[in-house]
Amino acid sequence: MPPRRVVTSKSREPRERYAEEVRKLRLDRGLSFRQIGEQLGWDASLFSKIESGETVGGPEVAQAMDHFYGTKDMVLALWELAIADRTQFKARYQRYMLLESEALSLWHFGVSVLHGLLQTREYAREVLASGGHTGEELEKQVKARLTRRELIEGERAPLFRAVVSEAVLRTALKDEAAWREQLKFLVEMSERSNVKLHVLPFSAGPHGLDSTDVMFLRLQDGRTVAYIENAYQGELIETNSAVERLQRAYDALRDLALAPAESRTFILRMLEEASCDPST
Repeated sequence: MPPRRVVTSKSREPRERYAEEVRKLRLDRGLSFRQIGEQLGWDASLFSKIESGETVGGPEVAQAMDHFYGTKDMVLALWELAIADRTQFKARYQRYMLLESEALSLWHFGVSVLHGLLQTREYAREVLASGGHTGEELEKQVKARLTRRELIEGERAPLFRAVVSEAVLRTALKDEAAWREQLKFLVEMSERSNVKLHVLPFSAGPHGLDSTDVMFLRLQDGRTVAYIENAYQGELIETNSAVERLQRAYDALRDLALAPAESRTFILRMLEEASCDPST
């Protein structure tokens, strides 16, 4: 008769298990966050956030820990399981959506795509399709995204300030007519009293959010929370210190961006260019 499998007290939830194992590796060697940060070349706060479950970091961090601790690919494998855990992502995103619906004001920076609140139907369809959605599920997701626009179109709509990287505006849709409609829609949205649209031109140079899309929500209780997205994951950030760091980076890049009137002129110029017949 084979021996019974021992049931440990360790979490079966991938993100929590990842945090537990990373914490154990560090503590078993008697290292502080500062020491592990110095050894691997990242800020100590990153490892604190990984162990608290606030983030999982990127694959390069997991690989560096494997190399340092001599664990082959164990940490990376746990990281991959944590990233693939869609149930926790959905739970966090649902909480974000609830907070968004109750926010008094919203500030966004888009480095990769336009925010959903600024997307036309065809833009949303092409972006969602590129993410793997097809058929009925694609149409369902497009409808859900367009419905969100009601958030900033109602009579008591909150202030929405969006800083859009020029790279986003230079990434046109495949359908030229659909792209022109998207640019026209941005101009229309920029004319709304509760929408402030800024373009961050290439000439602004490097900045602290050059690989991160972020949305800030000012809540009714006076708190500000942030939701960040990158190539690997989305994270709802609620700790004051983390939100403040992100907000400082956002404020700095907003100072580099064009004013709303200049941004509208920039988009109109792009619309004029997109409307030109390339054969003439």
